[in-house]
Parts: sequence; structure tokens; C-alpha cells
Amino acid sequence: MSVEPEVVAEAYRLADAAAAAAGVSVRMAEPGDMTPVIGLFERTWGAGRSPDRSMLLALDYAGNTVLVASEAGKAVGATLGFLGWSDGIHLHSHMAAVVPWRRSGGVGYALKLFQRAVCLEHGIVEMRWTFDPLIRRNAHFNLVKLGAEVVRFLPDFYGRLDDVITGSDRSDRFEVRWLLESDRVRAALTGTPRPVPHAPLRLPLDVDFERLRADDPEAADRLRERSRALFTEALAQGLRPELDAGNDYVFVRPETDATEQGFAPGPTPGPT
Repeated sequence: MSVEPEVVAEAYRLADAAAAAAGVSVRMAEPGDMTPVIGLFERTWGAGRSPDRSMLLALDYAGNTVLVASEAGKAVGATLGFLGWSDGIHLHSHMAAVVPWRRSGGVGYALKLFQRAVCLEHGIVEMRWTFDPLIRRNAHFNLVKLGAEVVRFLPDFYGRLDDVITGSDRSDRFEVRWLLESDRVRAALTGTPRPVPHAPLRLPLDVDFERLRADDPEAADRLRERSRALFTEALAQGLRPELDAGNDYVFVRPETDATEQGFAPGPTPGPT
């Protein structure tokens, strides 16, 4: 579909402002960037966990989003997304990495907004990705700061990963949809608070689940089991997880934006 030029221009303006606030420049990667991009991915997930250079070059050449964020000419962040067509054409944002000393500094946000602008420029109005629902900072970034919506719970989506982040933990994931022109997303990107209604069904999140997983694996495993049961039950009832003011999950009825796109409660074939 076509997107109005002024919408695309505004998307790039927001992306440029986010990059300036983070002190980086964001652009489509070039062939010479692939080695540092691989380095960023492997620093984050471990050696051998990045697509190889030939795959990244092919994805980039085909027009997918291989993006790089640079500071003083050095890559400090990168993201990879590719087109999918299950349940409609969309961009699946698969990997995003930022060097440790620049995390929580807006680099990931700048990459995401540039990715959004590129999509809109090419008539793609929806992005999707997956994240571990127990990592609270990621839940806040996705659901609150970006305005994405959970549409599916995918238990043990990737199987056992044994990577730097997940280790031997189960790879449970939420799939989110980011409807790039929706009122919800526009409100999130302008920092407009979105009221979340009170709901009796809720799940408190650990402030730092990754540290909990390292320091007290049994407690982390109990939270994983409890969350699995609750996510399955809530989504089967047609409820969707949102975050309250304390960044804990509450389960509410889906809003119009999600239901228009085909809210799905459980694991079905989809983007990987």
C-alpha cells in the first residue's frame, strides 16, 4: 500500500530527532559495515550467533533492513529485519544489538524509529518481533515507549538456545505487532501517557529477571512456570497483557488496533 509523503517525512523527522538525542547517526548498512554488525550481534548473543556475512549481504541487497547506528564513525548498534507475509505483509524485526556502554541511552529507540520510517517509505505499515515476556525493561520499551501490542504467546519458541542471554532457560516469547500508523503508536512516540484500566488478573515482574536467573535459578524457573500458565489462561480468554504504572502485567480486553489485525491467543505458524 502507499503511504502519504508527509507521513513518511514525519517518520524520518522523528527518527532523526531520536538519533540526535542518542548522539548517533542511523542509516542503512553498506557492505563494509557487515563485519562490525556481526561483531555487535556476536557480542550480544555469543560467537557464531550472527548470520554470516554472505547472508547479511544477501538480505541487505534484497532490500531488507540491515541498519547500523554509529558514534564518531564507530558502529555502536545494529538491527536486522526482513519481510514476511503470514497474516499479511509485514517486516519481522529479528535482531537488535547495542554495545553495553550505550544501552539505555536511546540507541535502540533510534534504530527502531529509523526502521519504522524505512518501512513506511516502502508502503509497509506493520512490524512484528518477539521478546522474552519476563524481561521487564524490554516489555516497557515495546509496549509503552513504542506502543506495540502483544498478539500471541509462543512457549519455548526457539527451543533451547544456550546463547549468552538465554542460556538453558526456556525461550518463551511474546509476539508483538507494531501498527506504524495507529493512534496508539502515534501517542506512544509523542510520549502521551496511555491509561491502563484496572484488571484483577495481573503478574508482577522481577525488576531484573536476567540477574534473578543468574543468582537464583530456582526462583527464576518458578516465575517462568507461573507466567506460562497465566499467559496461556489469559490469552485463551481473549485478554491481552499490558503494563501498569509499576511495569507489571495486567490483562485487559484488546483495543481496536489489535483486533482489527486478527488477535491470536496461542502459538500458530508465524514469523521466526
